[in-house]
Amino acid sequence: MESISGFFANLSWADLKEWSGVAAGSLRIAVILALAWIALMISRRLIRTLREYLARQKESVEDVKRVETLGRVFRYIASVLITVIAGLAIMGELGIAIGPILGAAGVVGVAVGFGAQSLVKDYFTGFFLLLENQVRQGDVAEVAGIGGLVEEVTLRFVRLRDYDGNVHFIPNGNISTVTNRSRGFARAVMDIGVAYREDVDQCFDVMRQVGREMREDSVFGPKIMEDLEIAGVEQWADSAVVLRCRFQVMPLEQWAVRREFLRRLKRAFDQNGIEIPYPHLTVYAGEDKSGRAPSFRITSGGEDFLDTASGGDAAPH
Repeated sequence: MESISGFFANLSWADLKEWSGVAAGSLRIAVILALAWIALMISRRLIRTLREYLARQKESVEDVKRVETLGRVFRYIASVLITVIAGLAIMGELGIAIGPILGAAGVVGVAVGFGAQSLVKDYFTGFFLLLENQVRQGDVAEVAGIGGLVEEVTLRFVRLRDYDGNVHFIPNGNISTVTNRSRGFARAVMDIGVAYREDVDQCFDVMRQVGREMREDSVFGPKIMEDLEIAGVEQWADSAVVLRCRFQVMPLEQWAVRREFLRRLKRAFDQNGIEIPYPHLTVYAGEDKSGRAPSFRITSGGEDFLDTASGGDAAPH
């Protein structure tokens, strides 16, 4: 106690004033930090409350996804602004002149802008991605040539997870085309190959019957929005006649509906004796001027046969 009393007794008025200033400055910095923390909590709470309120007002899943994506971006922007303001206030309490720093920041910002054009492009592109509602969290989309589930959309990048589970981080500045497969509805397009000898109209009837069964199914019926639409004969392929059809389905259900339709159609074709072809190769030896085709030499069990194209039996040779 005597040493402490002696310490304060030896302090001059100027020293006491300096110590009181340091204590007051430390207290103000603590208050700034506390206010910044409170502001962060309040902003997050307000954004979450507003997001939940808007989500309840929206009826479609697409609008709810957009609200959630914008809520994440606004929370990020609020955190950055509050952190910057608190940092400037603390620098002022420490006696660091903020004015020259802000002026220098403007000059440095111009210089950095020339060297970080790609970064600036990322933020501008990300802003318009969100403003125009091109892609949202939870969508299945193809972004910059990479397809997958959109897990996060920020002003800087888009994070995708593909079918194999790989995560892709795509800078927004690299995005020139966005193909979104989650808007409004989707279409399950199927190309069905049948043998050339089959009756095309009969195949259409079987396909329509399978489509009606799927619409009446308790599992797949709610996923299908319209009856099966048959476009017709798509092409004459090498070994098959290709028939094209499609379903209009709920978003993200096109793959499941397509697989189930093909599974049921395979069974229906088997029941009706409709051939699903595989590649065929027809060998044509040609004919001479008299209309006779040359013989083919066939080897079986070490014995040669001559098989004529005129329909006669193969004879040993």
